[in-house]
Amino acid sequence: MPFVNELTKYDSLSIVGLEKNTGKTECLNYILSRLPLDRIRVGVSSAGIDGERMDQVTQTAKPEIFLREGVLFTTSEKHYRHRRLTSELLHISTEQTSLGRLITGKVQSGGKVLLSGPPATTSLKRWIDFLHKHHQVDLCIVDGALSRLSMASPAVSSSMVLTTGAAVSVNMQELVNKTAFVCELIHLDKSEYAQQLIHADNQSQVQIIDNELQLQTTPFSSAMQVDTGLKPIMKQAKAVFIPGALTDRFLKSISCDAQLMKTQIVVRDFTCIFASPMTFRLFLKKGGTVKVLEKSKLIALCVNPVSPGGYKLDSDKLCDELSGKIQIPVYDIVKNG
Repeated sequence: MPFVNELTKYDSLSIVGLEKNTGKTECLNYILSRLPLDRIRVGVSSAGIDGERMDQVTQTAKPEIFLREGVLFTTSEKHYRHRRLTSELLHISTEQTSLGRLITGKVQSGGKVLLSGPPATTSLKRWIDFLHKHHQVDLCIVDGALSRLSMASPAVSSSMVLTTGAAVSVNMQELVNKTAFVCELIHLDKSEYAQQLIHADNQSQVQIIDNELQLQTTPFSSAMQVDTGLKPIMKQAKAVFIPGALTDRFLKSISCDAQLMKTQIVVRDFTCIFASPMTFRLFLKKGGTVKVLEKSKLIALCVNPVSPGGYKLDSDKLCDELSGKIQIPVYDIVKNG
């Protein structure tokens, strides 16, 4: 499938599922098995625990993670000891996790491993920077954790692959609508004021671009204060940067004021939007604008038509329905791979 070649253009990749059992590990294995290791150096880790034989929640069988010779991997001390491959020890981190220190190794003879790496977005970013700088890794791959779309933030990785499937909903139309909305958020445009806002001294405060296109810091720390003084400031602004979450409450509060609707709303990236599809789309329909500081590059959408309970959706129909809603390739890894 051509999207694997597309990945080699980026220095980092997040693979994130909308729910458990959406085929994230199958997708990771597919990508790892087809990357041209003769041309690029690859490193991999996980934001959770991945590669277990049995799902600890649903008690269903899971695919294990297989690494080829030459791949660098980072996992906890506990899981490094239980690896079923031969590896060269490269680095022992001073950073502690609940499963011990983080160990980085290089596969010398292919085999299976459990991945349990940096648990937070900041530590994942440090891990990516470390592999690029000290081990000349070309592509760092992060296997995301359950429903943690923050792992797909452009602050962590430069590209992403999203997985969805019957585990999200066995109602195909509901599944398609939920997935399409997430893709819609990922595809939000980058703000034309992004460079000014990114260089703000205090990004924990609400920032505005005023009518003279000057950057101003407000005394407000979140969109929750919209009804206690933020509105008058917004009326004098071209754009307002909201730190933290963008919620239904904020969008509904400004939707009833035509002047406020002219102000562009800017969030850090798509993972900061917690508004419902109905409220968000109604806000846009009324003339509102939402943009981002950092834009994610969604490479592909992969689907698992089988639910943990064994219910199976029609794979071809699901892929066709999703393809009609979004502007990226859609694949059933198991069927097409």
